[in-house]
Amino acid sequence: MPPRGTVTISTLLADDEQLALDELAFHLGQFPEIEVIGTARNGLQAVDLIQDLEPDLVFLDVQMPGLDGIGVIRRLQELGGPLPYFILATAYDQYAVEAFQLEALDYLLKPVDHERLAVSIARAQRYVQDKQRAIEPATSETPAGAARPALQRTKVLVKSGARNLIVDARDIVYATIDDGLITVVTTTVEGMSNYRTIEELQSNLDPESFWRVHRSYLVNINRIKEVVPWFKSSFQLKMDDKKGSEIPVSRVQTKRLRALLKL
Repeated sequence: MPPRGTVTISTLLADDEQLALDELAFHLGQFPEIEVIGTARNGLQAVDLIQDLEPDLVFLDVQMPGLDGIGVIRRLQELGGPLPYFILATAYDQYAVEAFQLEALDYLLKPVDHERLAVSIARAQRYVQDKQRAIEPATSETPAGAARPALQRTKVLVKSGARNLIVDARDIVYATIDDGLITVVTTTVEGMSNYRTIEELQSNLDPESFWRVHRSYLVNINRIKEVVPWFKSSFQLKMDDKKGSEIPVSRVQTKRLRALLKL
């Protein structure tokens, strides 16, 4: 357990060499603020795990099969959504400039030096703490975890087949994004939204009601029917639409769910 007042940094490791993974995990085990939540053996697996687990920090090997570390960052940037902080590790230093152009937090040379690693972790801790402080005021003031926009829409356009339907925002159960397309599910209909991003849709809705529980899902907290315990102390939300959809809650948002519903 990290000392009281110390932020816990959820961390993912990605390296195609098992010995390198084991060595890095050994070093990180000496930092109580680091919680390793997963490991990936190639770039494509890293992309999937980062999207599923939403870690605060990712240690990326630069040279991996399928998709290298630089490619992982670029792929995630293309997919959109919030990104973790990245620390790149490699035996070669020619990638340093490109790494910082992609706004990597740090760049470590292998074999990893423990004292140099401590500097990187201290830097990551400052960034993660600052990020959490930035969102905490909004969380405490608005259960939906978003700042109140200047204009809140009470009606939303939903395209269902050839029809353009105007629905009451209060009837929206949840919205989800897949391949850049946003689907809005209400109590009576399901269709596509003309908003380009979940963030844009959220900014036009009442933050007291709409909560980004996952990078791909925005839910109406008044339409949560049941909180379902899931693996690794996480939860899913069963909604009150016709299908009883179950929405995953990200690791980060699980803490807010517990606070919101006194779990």
